[in-house]
Amino acid sequence: MKLLNPRGFGMVCATGAVAIGLVVAGCANRVEGVAGPNASDLAAYKTEAASSSAAATSSRRAAAQAKAISDNCGQFPTITGAGVSKYNDFVDAHDANAPDYVAKRDSAAQTLEDAANKVESGVNSAKEALPTDLVPLFTEYVNAARALAAETRRMTYTAPVAALNDASKRVNDARNAVRDACPKR
Repeated sequence: MKLLNPRGFGMVCATGAVAIGLVVAGCANRVEGVAGPNASDLAAYKTEAASSSAAATSSRRAAAQAKAISDNCGQFPTITGAGVSKYNDFVDAHDANAPDYVAKRDSAAQTLEDAANKVESGVNSAKEALPTDLVPLFTEYVNAARALAAETRRMTYTAPVAALNDASKRVNDARNAVRDACPKR
């Protein structure tokens, strides 16, 4: 029995390993170019991401608009109703030559000013969230209420009432326009 020569066996194994490595390396294909994404997959991803972002922005805008409408239209009847009530008290006092005429006149004028300021503040707080068709209607009410307050302050028992009546009609028209344009509750 002959023993294998360890040096010869090691050399045969090393030569075999190098030969197999050369065969494997020779069969491998090298791909030239730069790695990059699949163009159609990338385009689909960008479209989906843009659509998702637009939907989120649109949803936020719609929620802000709904809140602005609710806040402004919801408080409008109460705020402006106080001015109407005080103004009617003043007119009754004027027509009756009541002793508290001046106090009711001043209270009506101040309440109308307060209503105008509150409505204006609500519109300003809403910024661009309030629909553009509502903004001029609220603004007209604000201007009309301030004009009526000014005419109310000018009133005396002997003053002509034509300007006061015109200002009152303008407030009523502006108030009705806002109520008609606001969503029904």
